[in-house]
Amino acid sequence: MSFIDYYKTLGIPKNASEKDIKKAYRKLARKYHPDLNPDNKEAELKFKQINEANEVLSNPENRKKYDTYGENWKQGEAYEQAQQQQQRQYRQQGRQQQYSGAEYSDFFESMFGGAGSSRTQGFNSFKGEDFNAELKLSLKDAYTSQQQVFTVNGKKIRLTIPAGVENGQVIKISGKGSEGYNGGPNGDLYIKFVIDNHTDYKRDGKHLYQTVDLDLYTAMLGGEITLDTLSGKVKLKIKPETQNDSKVKLKGKGFTVYKKDGQFGDLIVTYKIITPTNLSEKEIELFQELQKLRK
Repeated sequence: MSFIDYYKTLGIPKNASEKDIKKAYRKLARKYHPDLNPDNKEAELKFKQINEANEVLSNPENRKKYDTYGENWKQGEAYEQAQQQQQRQYRQQGRQQQYSGAEYSDFFESMFGGAGSSRTQGFNSFKGEDFNAELKLSLKDAYTSQQQVFTVNGKKIRLTIPAGVENGQVIKISGKGSEGYNGGPNGDLYIKFVIDNHTDYKRDGKHLYQTVDLDLYTAMLGGEITLDTLSGKVKLKIKPETQNDSKVKLKGKGFTVYKKDGQFGDLIVTYKIITPTNLSEKEIELFQELQKLRK
């Protein structure tokens, strides 16, 4: 019989920590679990191999013996005798692998006597797979809290969406993934929000930015305009001699603050002054008069 490199089986270095061993084992055991690979003999064999590797490396005594003798495992008889009493206690207590098909290799039987480690008890229970989904909202939808029902992998999920969610934001709904295996917990559902913004607003967190065209005459003489916001129409007074790219802040007219009802950011308005075109002869004369006055 040949030596088995259990570290290679789990894909970990020889100085791997107990946490690293457990993580590697769980990942591989979930991948090759018979429940997930029905009638797959190759996966079943792989599952047995990683269980055997974990049986050795997750038990400090077994790992110490394995690391001590390595490929010279036949010289471990003295060490084996010192472990016989402990192994008999395990057998008397009826501690064994939960998976009925967990047969050990000849190498394992020779080195460890086939005694199952109590440390692997319950390791074959796995958390179910996580689900991932995308949910599209318009900017106006994201402005207010709302309830939606959608289907993920055949399951209807009722979700209350808090106002103020961000584009690309991911929220987790515990236990709404696939069912666990062998009594393990259900997986989780991760929902990514995609905010379709087809408005004139640019959003930056809780603040909104908007560019508003302003005709030359109103910019020069002042006046009043009506502006649409997400919370309704507002009237803005334009100061005389307003300059191009000047800004005005409308406090509380921005976007909803996430999970803070009644709190809003600001709306920052930038004025773009539009120069008139297709001037009439009279308009040209008036502008020429203005030009002379300015000189």
